[in-house]
Amino acid sequence: MVEDTRRVAVVTGASSGIGKETAKALAAQGWRVIAVGRDPGRCAAAEGEIRAASSGGKVDMIQADLALMADAARAADDIAARTDRIDVLVNNAGGMAKGKVMTAEGFEENFAGNHLGPFLLTTRLLPLLRRAATSAAKGSVRIINTSSDASEMIRGLPWDDLQMLHNYNPGAAYCNTKLANVLFARGLAKRLADDGIVAHAMHPGTVDSNFITHAEERTQAYIRTLEALTPVQGADTLVWLATAEEPGRSSGGYFFKRRPRAANPVVDDDAYVDRLWAESEKLIAQAGI
Repeated sequence: MVEDTRRVAVVTGASSGIGKETAKALAAQGWRVIAVGRDPGRCAAAEGEIRAASSGGKVDMIQADLALMADAARAADDIAARTDRIDVLVNNAGGMAKGKVMTAEGFEENFAGNHLGPFLLTTRLLPLLRRAATSAAKGSVRIINTSSDASEMIRGLPWDDLQMLHNYNPGAAYCNTKLANVLFARGLAKRLADDGIVAHAMHPGTVDSNFITHAEERTQAYIRTLEALTPVQGADTLVWLATAEEPGRSSGGYFFKRRPRAANPVVDDDAYVDRLWAESEKLIAQAGI
């Protein structure tokens, strides 16, 4: 049997928007793509589009709701059953919420879907990323987190109420999770440096997609007043971070339009980064996953 030497990319939030366009772009470059999406109908349609864009690499679609830790863990197991290596993991899944919704596992849905689920999925997939790194050029194995400039709009995380269970505000909750995405990338960069694995976060800009459809009406109305990018334009930096040579020369960065962007100052505090990692592990342990 001839070994498949194509590079493998896992892309979450790939059933629509910039995630789908990222998956299509990588498939068009010949990558093997394992796409993850939540909605069954959108997953089926996206799988067809990604396959049509592919230049010969295998395409798989996995349905999972990353707001549920059990789903995130199942997705990790499913991915591990399909491949023995991952060259790039694109943590793109996420969304905005109208109000506080608790999942069946007892987590606030926005925090769970935007941070905790991706955190769990990533940490479960680290063995596959490390395996790829043993035979790949240093800096070519990468983890990319889709964040937002919302991460820059707050002073820091509310450590005494990380999920905002007692004082919920949809806008602030979203900002918290987007800051968590950048902090998580920095934490990964620190922990994976010796493996030669790179981790970055990025702000895609305002994108014309169904991303905002679950947000508050006034938030949707405001976002629609902004000049929006197409999903292809919004995905450009994700694809660049995954494939270009330059992003492999550094780690722990935060990018916008292929350029480094100043992150929230707390990202430079190692103790702050480590605290989020510890708090995330503690919450996942409480779920018994």
